[in-house]
This record gives sequence, structure tokens and C-alpha cells, in this order.
Amino acid sequence: MATLPETAEIAAVTAERRAVADQARDARITVDDLTAAQKKADSDVEAVRTRRRRDQERMDSGAVSNPKDLERMQHELATLDRRIGVLEDEELELMEQLEEAQTALTALEERVAGFDERLAELAASRDEKAAGLEAQLAEVAAERPSTVEGMPADLLALYDKLREAKGIGAAELRARRCGGCQLELDAAELARIKGLPSNEVVRCEECSRILVRTAESGL
Repeated sequence: MATLPETAEIAAVTAERRAVADQARDARITVDDLTAAQKKADSDVEAVRTRRRRDQERMDSGAVSNPKDLERMQHELATLDRRIGVLEDEELELMEQLEEAQTALTALEERVAGFDERLAELAASRDEKAAGLEAQLAEVAAERPSTVEGMPADLLALYDKLREAKGIGAAELRARRCGGCQLELDAAELARIKGLPSNEVVRCEECSRILVRTAESGL
């Protein structure tokens, strides 16, 4: 499965998803902090409004008759009005910041969801192809006994050793090029191979794989 194109894409998408998920985590922290700050601002505004309303009711009820006390309370009401204005401005600014932060977080979460969807598609495709390859390998393995029947034991041992080490034990020599390492053989080596008996084992000088000669080898 490591050689399937889906495997490489899964690794790339996973890395990109991780980076965006980290951004989403940071954005979520910002949203949480701004949400807490807005709740506090709401509480602060309401507290000052309650105090102003209480003082206004006292003045309206006539409970305060002393002129100096009335003047002091009027001055305090004006101060509370200004304080409410400042707090409301801060509250509005926090609301705008929270809205922007929430929009950014939503966009990042949508990207993460998109990555998850793509990863699921890639995993399904990879697994399907892997199952097909495993079925082919099982079929080839079942055919191996009849295929290798009559072949020299030392040649089979060499092939198995190369296949285990390199993944491919034998490669076609096609158009003067090794099908395993893709090295193009030089003229001297091709001349040497051409002079060898057809049943003699020929190996690539570069990758050591067994070379299979055909009519299209270019000899």
C-alpha cells in the first residue's frame, strides 16, 4: 500500500489538515475568550444601569430633599450615564470582534471537515486498490507452483532472494534498458549478453536483478 498514489496524498492531506486544525484550535480559544469578555461586559453594563435606575427612582420619589444631596445625586447620574456609554461602546466592539472571530472559526472548521471528507475518500480508494492487489498476489501465488515447475532450484532461490530484497527479482531487458532500475546498458555489455547462451542467467550490473531477454531487448 505504501506505493499507492493515495498513500502519498493521504500523508499530504493529513499534514495540511493538522496545520488547519491547529489554526482552528487557536481560533476557538479566541472565540471562547471573547465570549467570556462579552458576558462580563454585559454584566458590567447591567450593573451600572441598575444603579442608575435605583438612584433615579430615589430622586423621582422625593426621598431626597436636601439640595446638596440632590446636586450630588444629579452629578452621580451624569457620571453613571457617561460610564454606561463607555461600557456600551466596549460591549459593541467586543460583539464585532466576536462575530469576526466566529466567522474565521467557522471557515477553518469547514476546511477541516473538507479534509476529513477527502481523507475518507482516499482511504476507501486505497483500501479498494489494496484489496485488489492482495487478490492478484494470492492468484499469482496459487499459480507459482505450476509456473516454476522444472526450473532450476538455484535460479528460484536467487530470484526469491532478489525479490525479497528489491521487490522485483527479475526485470525485462527492453530496448537496451533494465526494467528494474531503468539503466540503459552500454554497448559492450549488450554485446557480451548477446553472445551468451539463451539459457544462461544474465543480471543487471546496476541493480543485480535477473534480466529477461526477449525479441525487444535490442540485442
